[in-house]
Amino acid sequence: MHFDQRTQAALREVGLSREEVREASDLVSAAVDRDADRLREFFDRDVVYSDMEMAHSAGGINEHAVQFVDLFTHGSDLRGYLRFDTWGVPVEGGRVLSEDVVELSLGPTVHDRVRFARDEDVL
Repeated sequence: MHFDQRTQAALREVGLSREEVREASDLVSAAVDRDADRLREFFDRDVVYSDMEMAHSAGGINEHAVQFVDLFTHGSDLRGYLRFDTWGVPVEGGRVLSEDVVELSLGPTVHDRVRFARDEDVL
């Protein structure tokens, strides 16, 4: 079960049984797995666009050549690595905002939430 002990206790305090807490945990895990699949599908392309602030950039929309995204899940955690043409970054969370836009929480060296799009006009 991925809920920490405090969360489990709070859920039981509001009236959920142990079995209902376990069921909720399983539903969260399944939702994270579905999001990971959708994110993998999103990055299965040659180029994406982002609103990422980058060094040596004038700002605005950036174009990225995608090499691969490697994601794994455990409970409610979604983590992995996103590799572009010349650099990569750890992924520490993500969500699908629409068919055309996703948001990833990126770790070192970015340390920010970044929106990615299939088309630069939707950012």
